[in-house]
Amino acid sequence: MAAIYLLRHGQASFGTADYDVLSPVGELQAKALGDELRRRGVRVHAVWSGTLRRQLATAAACLPAAGVELEVREDPRWNEYDHLGLVPEGQAADPEDLVASARHFQAQLDAALSRWLAGDDAVGTSGTWAQFSGGAVEAAAEVFAGLPKGGTALVFTSAGLISAICARLLHLPPEGYLALNRTMANASITKLVSGRSGVSLLSYNEHGHFEGENRELLTYR
Repeated sequence: MAAIYLLRHGQASFGTADYDVLSPVGELQAKALGDELRRRGVRVHAVWSGTLRRQLATAAACLPAAGVELEVREDPRWNEYDHLGLVPEGQAADPEDLVASARHFQAQLDAALSRWLAGDDAVGTSGTWAQFSGGAVEAAAEVFAGLPKGGTALVFTSAGLISAICARLLHLPPEGYLALNRTMANASITKLVSGRSGVSLLSYNEHGHFEGENRELLTYR
């Protein structure tokens, strides 16, 4: 069966002037992700990414560690939802307590996502929820269509996209999408397979590569 590995980007720079940059931890996570793909012996036929810098930087750090020398093709449908469109006040952070700031932002984001999922309003560059989630499913279908029989693709993307695809495959209500979205680890692995019965979710949010000696690299934001 053909397979797509949906790879969440490494930790971005929450609480800074430019969120869309990998943090030092994010760089290490991306390399650890590459090491894990190499350990698994994944044979890769295509590599895709969104156009966000944190996604492309994750690919740039991961692929050499994985031993993959393929061109990274970009598709904006793999970009994360516009979180500043959802929470206009942004990620104002208390430098003395980034953990509390992240929790506060997550609560605001969950509330905004709930409203977005329930309505037909367009949000920033993401459009409506139907457009955003539908674009993710279409992008995955096109990646599968471009693979040889039994081929494998890597896709560097974000939690919102991965959760949208998984929620669709599992027929989850909006609350299920939110639960998937908020618990996804940075630089985690989600695997889709495509066979005669269609596309199936084989694994979700794998992050065993952040256990043991790498346990300090496990983050969710």
